[in-house]
Amino acid sequence: MCQVDEEYNALLESRSLPGVSRKCMKCKEGTAVLIIRAGDAFCRGCFKEYFIHKFRAMLGKNRVIFPGERVLLAVSGGLASSSMLAQVQEGLSRDAHKKLRFVPGLIYVDEGGASGQSLDERQRAVTQLEHLFQTTGFPYHIVALEEVFTLPTSVLEAVSAISESSASSYKTAVDQFIQNGGDSVGLRTQEPDSSLADAVAQLRTHDGQPSSCIPPADQSQALERLFASVKTLTAKEDLLQTLRHHLILHTARQRGYSKVMLGESCTRLAIKLLSSISLGRGAALAMDTGFADSRFGDVVIVRPMRDYSSKEIAFYNRLFSVPSTFTPGLDTKTSDKASIQRLTESFVTKLQADFPSTVSTIYRTSEKLQTARSGQTSDADPASKCLLCLCALDTAVEEASAFSATLLSERLSQGIKAAGSSPPAPAPAPAPVLGSDSGSAGQSCSSSAGGSGDGCCGGGGRGGGCCCSSSSVRLPVNSDLKSLLCYSCRLTIKDMTSVDTLPSYIGSEAERRKRRLEMRKEISEFLLDEDEDGDDEQLC
Repeated sequence: MCQVDEEYNALLESRSLPGVSRKCMKCKEGTAVLIIRAGDAFCRGCFKEYFIHKFRAMLGKNRVIFPGERVLLAVSGGLASSSMLAQVQEGLSRDAHKKLRFVPGLIYVDEGGASGQSLDERQRAVTQLEHLFQTTGFPYHIVALEEVFTLPTSVLEAVSAISESSASSYKTAVDQFIQNGGDSVGLRTQEPDSSLADAVAQLRTHDGQPSSCIPPADQSQALERLFASVKTLTAKEDLLQTLRHHLILHTARQRGYSKVMLGESCTRLAIKLLSSISLGRGAALAMDTGFADSRFGDVVIVRPMRDYSSKEIAFYNRLFSVPSTFTPGLDTKTSDKASIQRLTESFVTKLQADFPSTVSTIYRTSEKLQTARSGQTSDADPASKCLLCLCALDTAVEEASAFSATLLSERLSQGIKAAGSSPPAPAPAPAPVLGSDSGSAGQSCSSSAGGSGDGCCGGGGRGGGCCCSSSSVRLPVNSDLKSLLCYSCRLTIKDMTSVDTLPSYIGSEAERRKRRLEMRKEISEFLLDEDEDGDDEQLC
């Protein structure tokens, strides 16, 4: 049996810990200034080469960004996005060994209105980032979150990609790039040209202040009502991420960018993977955490920082003075149990402190995930996409499934609540006041509100009256809206007290999809199924 007083017990207690006085593991000459993992000690020069090489290797291995393409960098001012911007600057500099071949642009989404910041605080944050963007020489775009209320319906339409990014097409693009002048495209962003001046001029008002810091009063109030209608912090963070992606996607399409870079690190993606599973986004994990996200079709989201841990990024920014700024968010100064995302972050970071391979293990798991493509629905069909996140709908399942059981439990629980709080006598239907059409509208109002106690159309119109008599674009009731959403977005909408506070482009797209579904049902008898069409081709 093992005894406590064995002779090797002292050796186990006096285990040597790594120190910074050791030599660099790469050059074997310089003194190590940091230790990334156990046994991975680097000097200052070798760590910079290691950091830069990892960024270039990630882009070169995937070959998603073609030479000469316009790439939009989403910079929030944090450590990861600022480090990503520094790597792009390093790759486009004249002294770079292997220069990057794309044309970059910058975008910053001002989210101060969602987190309750004042205009002065938002002004200071935008000013700091604007000074940082001006030093890079890249065209930049500063947009406020309030601009989601002015987005067109086309944001929610997934445009089919022209061609696939294969090895042969990439080689063809490189050869064409070299024939057209090579590095002149990459160096063009370093020179002061008219396009940069026009981009900067568009972001300023007449008094010299950034236009995003002074959003219209009606849009600010609409944003406050939107996030006030969300009951949980978990749903607020999920909704904020969705609206942020819509803004970035619209800016990329409007400005002619075909790729968008996000500065999500390995640690952040590990947290996102576990929290997404908890939120019911298991079917979209490959797109939410992978290197390339092509759900939008014409604009592809890439994550070149996904191989870096938060520790590596923090050390690089500190050693080489990479400027960054902190902007408070929805989860700033909240407890560990305030939301699912915050709880998952606390769990992963605390586990990583005791077990250093936690983040890398979760990250390697996300690398093996792939999106399951169904042969029954087309990627270009809007009905097969979620209304908010534009991922494939995961609700079209068989009756003998966990999702169907969940829906049955919800219907039974709602029936029990309605039976327990039934009124003593039904209220008479209101008399029609707008002619024959108003009679049908009043009937739909009473039926949609039945027993919920929320009033007309699940909470009333914007003015407190009947939403059916309103001429403005409105969202359908919750039951109709949920049929257009994936499981995770259904949970987000479920935590909202009223869906009327959502931006109007979401309501317009929901109405359009609802009409298309109704039209498809009407002509379904005259449509050929894909299986029957395939059988006819075989017979021919």
